[in-house]
Amino acid sequence: MRRLRPARFCRSWLFVEGANETALGQAGTSGADVLIQELEDFTPPALRIKARALAPDLYASWRAAGRVVAVRVNPLDQDGMDDLAAVMRGAPDIVGLPKVAEPFHVTRLDKAVTRFEREYGLPEGSTALLPNIEFARGLVQTALIAKASPRTVACLMASEDMAADLGAERGPDGIELAYCRQRFLVECVAAGVVAVDCPYTFSDAEGVAQETRWARRLGYVAKSLVALAHAPVINGILSPGDDEVLRARRLVTAFEQARASGQGRVELDGALVEMPAYATAKRLLARHEAMQEFERGEAK
Repeated sequence: MRRLRPARFCRSWLFVEGANETALGQAGTSGADVLIQELEDFTPPALRIKARALAPDLYASWRAAGRVVAVRVNPLDQDGMDDLAAVMRGAPDIVGLPKVAEPFHVTRLDKAVTRFEREYGLPEGSTALLPNIEFARGLVQTALIAKASPRTVACLMASEDMAADLGAERGPDGIELAYCRQRFLVECVAAGVVAVDCPYTFSDAEGVAQETRWARRLGYVAKSLVALAHAPVINGILSPGDDEVLRARRLVTAFEQARASGQGRVELDGALVEMPAYATAKRLLARHEAMQEFERGEAK
């Protein structure tokens, strides 16, 4: 039986051109946790019929490769309904919706997905949703958008459209989106869904590594991407490393020993460890152990 990777363990979310058969085939070996057939901006309107026809067999191949299968359809008042009617035959794990600026965009998608699940004999409620936040209007309503449907497991923030909406100048350092990315994370955490960071849309590996490290420091555990080569970089940075796990275990042990002897905090490696740092270390260890358990189960 297939074990679907939980959204909280999905580190890399790769967008792939929806009608590019070469890229779609290569995506299965990229190492990305989530593969997203992109039917909107990456697929010109003239190629959308082809992309939809590819969906069922494509999704089966991605499942066989152990990936989470996702698709991003067009806005529902454009080509989105035609996209859904075709791709839902392939039973995607997640349906992403672009240009989400209001909660009703998500409730409308929920109803449409429910209708197609019933029509195609899929388990009702089996398809998760991924609203894409691309405008300032959506950003300031992210928590409401995330709570609009119980199907929503994560929200994703765009980079290029968000910058364009703000009138910001894009650059590899990402300074123009710094506030948006911080605000987006806070909103998603408050709503209880995974925050998927915006993609790094430049080609260099060092740049994506630097941006992903910054995202992780903020609290992100997931990042989208548009370049296959970036998947292992993102996965490596968003997975607890051996040194981090060792230090977290040392911190937990030292703090618990201090507490047992009646102390409220302890000094470790020159830093005073108090309850918040202890809780953070415990979360890191819990995430590491849960991910390790999932990987072991997949290997069986």
